[in-house]
Amino acid sequence: MSQNDLETLIDRAYGDPKLAESAESRDAVDTVVARLDSGTLRVCTREASGWVTHAWIKKAILLYFRQSKMNAMRAGDLSFFDKVPLKQWDGSEGVRVVPSALVRRGAFVEPGAILMPSYVNIGARVGSGTMVDTWATVGSCAQVGAQVHLSGGVGIGGVLEPIQASPVIIEDHVFLGSRCIVVEGVVVEEGAVLGAGVVLTASTKILDVTGPQVVEHRGRVPERSVVIPGTVPKSFPAGTYGVPCALIIGRRSAKTDKKTSLTDALRDFSVSA
Repeated sequence: MSQNDLETLIDRAYGDPKLAESAESRDAVDTVVARLDSGTLRVCTREASGWVTHAWIKKAILLYFRQSKMNAMRAGDLSFFDKVPLKQWDGSEGVRVVPSALVRRGAFVEPGAILMPSYVNIGARVGSGTMVDTWATVGSCAQVGAQVHLSGGVGIGGVLEPIQASPVIIEDHVFLGSRCIVVEGVVVEEGAVLGAGVVLTASTKILDVTGPQVVEHRGRVPERSVVIPGTVPKSFPAGTYGVPCALIIGRRSAKTDKKTSLTDALRDFSVSA
């Protein structure tokens, strides 16, 4: 079935419960999930206009949950009871998977990635050479680029509903320090560095304080930005308090050697990782 045919059928089935239970719809949904799993299809693609979210693929994932039954399943000595099976690894994938690293079917991890004990949800994609460190999570449909480091405890938020909502995008060569949280469709552009504990939501103020006047961003961290946690004062009936924000305190150099550029940024700006 062509991609256009799949999209048309999925869109129709999503709004028609009877059609959604048909054998044709079930086959279409399974085909979409299988293509996500193999990396031949992805929830978000980068176009000339920027990142585009393909809502029909998210609809297919939601239909997959509706159509699937709860089942007992095993991964070695571990047992689970769920609707979505875990990926099975045989070494041919070119991915290092440390025990207790769990990836659901319908997610794709490119060759060269390293998964420490962590979790990658359905619809997500992890790029080549990326390290998903211990207890880091990559939520549904989140897109993580190549040569990214997600440090220990990083939380990349997922989103399936509302359908039109964009997932988190982490572009290539990004470094996220320990316990960073990125949710609500925030885009972290190429080469950015987030220090430990940075929390980014769609409404978080991202304040560039490197020039004579502050420049505010929301929902997007500009490329090569070096970011740390901060606060801004906000008045409430009970008084004025510091509200969390993120501060851009510098720029990572545009060196060809990305590892050297990252080391320089962490050292020069005294960023906790």
